[in-house]
Amino acid sequence: MDEKTNKFDEFEAIEATKKDDKYVLRLFVAGINPKSKKAIENLREVLEENLKDQYELEIIDIYQQPIFAKEGQIIAAPTLIKELPLPIRRFVGDLSDKHKLLLGLDLRSQKK
Repeated sequence: MDEKTNKFDEFEAIEATKKDDKYVLRLFVAGINPKSKKAIENLREVLEENLKDQYELEIIDIYQQPIFAKEGQIIAAPTLIKELPLPIRRFVGDLSDKHKLLLGLDLRSQKK
């Protein structure tokens, strides 16, 4: 099992360097509803204002792909997971508190 863990860690390290310090984000939503739409709008606005082309965003509908909800341990939606840069962070809700989102994404110094 240690060998598998080491290979996985190696793979993760290689993948992290390939991303060229881009933010890697996953937004889990539960269908197309007003809260999901609001979360997508709020997140895209913050990302475009602060990161431009420095992010990779994947939006996952847990109704369409429930296995991702299980793997990501998603218990509420919408949930945003910032995978890179480390540390991993989670945000739950419609992401309307932009100040809190900027702090959590560690973008507060870039926003004046």
